[in-house]
Amino acid sequence: MKLTTKGRYAVMAMADLAANQELKPVSLSEISLRQNISLSYLEQLFAKLKNENLVKSIRGPSGGYVLEKNPKDIKISSIIIAVDEQVRTLNCKKDSKKGCNGKTVKCITHNLWDDLEKHINNFFEKVNLSDLIKQKKVEIN
Repeated sequence: MKLTTKGRYAVMAMADLAANQELKPVSLSEISLRQNISLSYLEQLFAKLKNENLVKSIRGPSGGYVLEKNPKDIKISSIIIAVDEQVRTLNCKKDSKKGCNGKTVKCITHNLWDDLEKHINNFFEKVNLSDLIKQKKVEIN
């Protein structure tokens, strides 16, 4: 199981935006430099985040992006889902009539991986951007 760069970079970029938007909108080039994420990749991610009403763009010379909501109201799970990412630990389809590996029964470890997936997704549901910002400020001080 692995969360791809799409999900990880989206969370990193949103955390950067939340931490740096106090005075003015944040440009994607600023996020790109601070987080070492390609600008074109950020543009793709932010188009999806904007479509899900997590960010909004501000036009003009001092334009950029701002969060659409308060950081405490943006769950990490919402960011991951917005960029079409899923955390899956199973190779089989949970609701399929067929079991794991195309057999008629589930594999011996099916419930273990299913439980892990639930724990991971519940964790992402409980953590918000505000939590990430607070954690980073504590590390700096």
